[in-house]
Amino acid sequence: MMNAIHMLNNHPQVSDYKINTHHKESAELFFVKSKLETVRRTDTTDRQITVYVNHGEYKGDAQFFVYPSTTDEQLKTLIDEAVSKALLINNKAYGLPADEQGEFEVESNFNSYDMNDLAAQVSKAVFAANTIENASLNAVEVFINKHTETIVNSRNLHKTQVRYDAMVEAIPTYNGEQQSVELYEQYNFSNFDADETTCEIAGKLKEVKARYEAVKPDFAIDCPVVFGHKEVSRIFFSILRDLNYSSVYSNANLFKKGDMIQKQPENDLITLSMAGETKGSTRSAKFDGDGLSLAPICLVENGKAINYYGSNRFGQYLGEKPTGELGCMMVAPGSAEKSVFEKGPSLEIASMSGLQVDFYNDYIGGEIRLAYYNDGEKIIPVTGISISGKVSEILNRIRFAKDIVHANGYEGPEKALLTGMKIF
Repeated sequence: MMNAIHMLNNHPQVSDYKINTHHKESAELFFVKSKLETVRRTDTTDRQITVYVNHGEYKGDAQFFVYPSTTDEQLKTLIDEAVSKALLINNKAYGLPADEQGEFEVESNFNSYDMNDLAAQVSKAVFAANTIENASLNAVEVFINKHTETIVNSRNLHKTQVRYDAMVEAIPTYNGEQQSVELYEQYNFSNFDADETTCEIAGKLKEVKARYEAVKPDFAIDCPVVFGHKEVSRIFFSILRDLNYSSVYSNANLFKKGDMIQKQPENDLITLSMAGETKGSTRSAKFDGDGLSLAPICLVENGKAINYYGSNRFGQYLGEKPTGELGCMMVAPGSAEKSVFEKGPSLEIASMSGLQVDFYNDYIGGEIRLAYYNDGEKIIPVTGISISGKVSEILNRIRFAKDIVHANGYEGPEKALLTGMKIF
């Protein structure tokens, strides 16, 4: 890297640069029908260099990767090519983060385990969920990762962070008399709790059995709809997209500071923040790809947009203090007890083909792959139906759970109760 820094510092057309280095170590296990087939360890390093060139009133940039095999002659050529590309980019000028140094570690209990041992313990917790008759885990892959990320730039910034994450990929399968049903599960986390891991996989095994048993209802359903945390977070992500600096700068945002997102609220009010870290999130970080330190910021308070957030570049364009690329969402709990969601009649969503949330066209809806219809006396797994409604009306009447869930970048209400949805 020293050669690269020397060449960049001495190139007559390079105005600024940053070097992002990602060192990844992993322990990986691959199972077929609960039998361990492959064990693998990896150790890789990627290095990306971004070259900035000031030309006239503009600042251009271009990126390229450097590998251990890259020679000095190749590096010189790559820098020259990047400069030529950057001269074609006419971005408004902005400055890079400067004069910060430090070494950091994102909170995780992974650092108290040997990676191989942790992979084995995660696998044990996964297969402990395999207790449903005729259901099984057809294939399981476990990945334990340690990331060491370093950023150096031409403005005296030099930071390193260590963070951890894990991913479990599984194929839960149910073998019935008439057919077999398979689902795909991807479970990501950065804090290991054996019981939580078992519970997550058990939920998918229960779901694949329910998918086998699910019927398309031959009767009309008209009742409140219960969203799980995945669907709830999709609503919040749609709000966040509007409050990002890049959306505001390009005039692609519907909501502006001071706007009421819930126009005539009748129940729970939304309070929504973004942060660099939340418990168990694989998106947690101490700083972003530009080296900006990440701190929490409240964006929506009691249903009202109060702040924007986003990258160094677009924050400067708007004259706002850059918050950095925050990856973790925090939502205040609501008022609804568990009993609110257990009361029938109701339709609780287990999975959808993709929830659509469109504030511009005032629409929320999508196709349901699996839901549980509670008629007040019994619970029936159903499929082949859809839901739709006006997102403005839904948000006015929405109720959020008191119980909080931590789910990979989302810390907020476990469920939400929506009234006024059409079910067809």
